[in-house]
Amino acid sequence: MTTANRRRSLATALVSSLSADGASAERAELPTGPLSPARVVVDLDLPGATISRHLYGHFAEHLGRCIYGGFFVGEDSEIPNTRGIRDDVVAALRALHIPNLRWPGGCFADEYHWKDGIGPREQRPRMVNSHWGDVVEDNSFGTHEFLDLVELLDTEAYVNGNVGSGTVQEMSEWIEYLTRADDSPMAALRRANGRDEPWKVPFFGIGNESWGCGGNMRAEDYAALARQYSTFVRDHAGNQVTRIAAGAADGDLAWTESLMQVFGESLIERPEARPNPFQAISLHHYTVSGPWAEKGNAADFTEGGWYLTLSRAYEIDALLARHSTAMDRYDPYRTVGLVLDEWGTWWDVEPGTNPGFLYQQNTLRDALVASIHFDAFHRHAGRLTMANIAQTVNVLQAMILTDPDTGALVLTPSYHVFAMNVGHHDAAAVPVHLTLPERTASVDGRELPLLSASASVKDGSALISLTNVHATAGRTVELDLRGAELRGHRATVLTSETLQSVNTPETPSAVSPRELSAVRSTPSGLEIDLPPASYVTVQLGLA
Repeated sequence: MTTANRRRSLATALVSSLSADGASAERAELPTGPLSPARVVVDLDLPGATISRHLYGHFAEHLGRCIYGGFFVGEDSEIPNTRGIRDDVVAALRALHIPNLRWPGGCFADEYHWKDGIGPREQRPRMVNSHWGDVVEDNSFGTHEFLDLVELLDTEAYVNGNVGSGTVQEMSEWIEYLTRADDSPMAALRRANGRDEPWKVPFFGIGNESWGCGGNMRAEDYAALARQYSTFVRDHAGNQVTRIAAGAADGDLAWTESLMQVFGESLIERPEARPNPFQAISLHHYTVSGPWAEKGNAADFTEGGWYLTLSRAYEIDALLARHSTAMDRYDPYRTVGLVLDEWGTWWDVEPGTNPGFLYQQNTLRDALVASIHFDAFHRHAGRLTMANIAQTVNVLQAMILTDPDTGALVLTPSYHVFAMNVGHHDAAAVPVHLTLPERTASVDGRELPLLSASASVKDGSALISLTNVHATAGRTVELDLRGAELRGHRATVLTSETLQSVNTPETPSAVSPRELSAVRSTPSGLEIDLPPASYVTVQLGLA
């Protein structure tokens, strides 16, 4: 490339993020004109950490229309259901092979008393859901209904206990009720309520956001409670529980340090032993592109808002690295898991909806926030053991939206990213070396790589993920595939007519995957043309 051409390619496009995005005006430095090809080297013969399927986990809180009207409509509903649980929602989520489902919260967990949600529904006491809409909760969806949903989904349960307003005894009795097989008091109560066999509950949360809605605690105070409460979440009847302590928000490394100090030197001196009293700590981080009071609308944004949001999505990589490094000091063998059990985009609610219900639309922008996150998850698979999108139905960055009047179901663009990535579940991450010919773009003082990538191998195949962040320019990617012989390939692309396109009951496939034919074989691998603003996966058959 000549010096003159290089200068032209590095000329900056100044893009404003206007008030419609919920942010002050910002300037983005982006290359103008066609983008030169990018080179992506994939070492297929160097498998690394396993990408746990649980990194593709889900979250269902008693919040807005996530449970009621989303998952649960009651047996008398005209919407086809099984014991009150929507059949179409179950079918859509089974297609994603969702590995786990977190319930009942969220902030709701620390004011939820599980015994109010068992027994005959007409006899269950009501409560006020003070966090979300100040509505009355009738407890018609409780423990039995949730575990019924888990079985219908063929997934695993992540139950979040109440530390903020509950007791040690209450939490201890809940895990006994759920998992004990003999004639103990709680097992007998479960049988009296119609369930003979215990359930498997592999994950149990020890409170939620204890630094905030879960009690406004100091780190050292919660760390002491986490030790205490975790001790009484017993392993009953062969059900081994992974106890997840309520961890930090965003960059609060001091909170993470306080929890790791609970282990003292034990993880260094006895790395072969199971961590005790808890086995994982959580982290919460949302992608927000404006001030909290004016976050912007999910589907009404400028090109500047597109870039600003995606630049903030990239922050997850450094955030995971920082918390993982803090944990390494106490746990160099990485036996304690890091669990990102709340993540996703958070916008202002849709006009005319209850502000406490957190209902928002979903565009390709949300989908690419997800794809960028997943690439980071794959890179940190050695420490990150679970992640849960917030939330699965009708709340925040949902997979599924349901119409409150007609009951119609819509799959969002974010849903399709999860579907396209199923091949990464329990696969081995492999090194990906990305070379971009242009200078790294920047937005709002943050670096914005215009291409994101990750790859994995499993059972004689590989899956490569590619995200073209540039809103208006396509990109050719040269895949240099090393360490294996290529036997076949298939590419899928997710893009949309406009950045603001949404799926609706009238246009359910406005943003949906299709086959990508612009793939060519080369001596070193493949050459792929990525459309502007797109997410592409390439499935490879390997010799």
